[in-house]
Amino acid sequence: MRLLRRIVETSTQLIGSFKRNQRKSIPPQFSPVKVNLGCGLAVTNGWVNIDGSLNALVATLPHVLHRLAYRLTGANRYYSEDEYCRLLRDHYFIHHDLAHSIPLVNGVADFVYSSHFLEHLFRRDGENLLAESFRVLKPGGTIRVVVPDLAYALSLYSAGEKEKMLLDNFFVEDDDSYYARHKYMYDLAMLEDALKRAGFHDIRRCEFRKGHTPDLASLDNRPDESLFVEATR
Repeated sequence: MRLLRRIVETSTQLIGSFKRNQRKSIPPQFSPVKVNLGCGLAVTNGWVNIDGSLNALVATLPHVLHRLAYRLTGANRYYSEDEYCRLLRDHYFIHHDLAHSIPLVNGVADFVYSSHFLEHLFRRDGENLLAESFRVLKPGGTIRVVVPDLAYALSLYSAGEKEKMLLDNFFVEDDDSYYARHKYMYDLAMLEDALKRAGFHDIRRCEFRKGHTPDLASLDNRPDESLFVEATR
């Protein structure tokens, strides 16, 4: 089963790479336009969810295939089959490899949200994603980025909790997924600098489930270990 999952994941990556230059308009029912990048299955109503995983790819296929896909995805460790199928059926997904681009036209989004995804990209790809977020946002639009806080990770190390620091913040235990691996880390100053280079201004640290971004009660999670930052296009 693990080998089959790896084959499926590799195929999913190849499909994503073929679509790297596509750009879509947003269906008219989404107003304001709220975009969730690297969402996995942490989704909520009214958002455009973009992810490069098998789950996002399967969500775009006929519903009859969702139950079959459930057996091939790691989501079966966290969701029941019915809940998995409901998430795919009731939310709008776009399958795309965000390491390359965001598949949306210029200036279409009012809000961009990304939680615990940026650290899964290499630094160069992460900076490209922030630049792409700037491109797809409308002037005055808001981006909210949530990442594991490097300063928090280092505080664990200083307190002698080295294994917790390494496994929870730098590495992913018990998961062979390429997407699941952490490839870079940020503290506040590093994330601020990356957002500035992308063109954003009014960069501010936020509290858990507080900020200009809507639906934070459903979207924000992991308050203790996370750094929450918003910025304006």
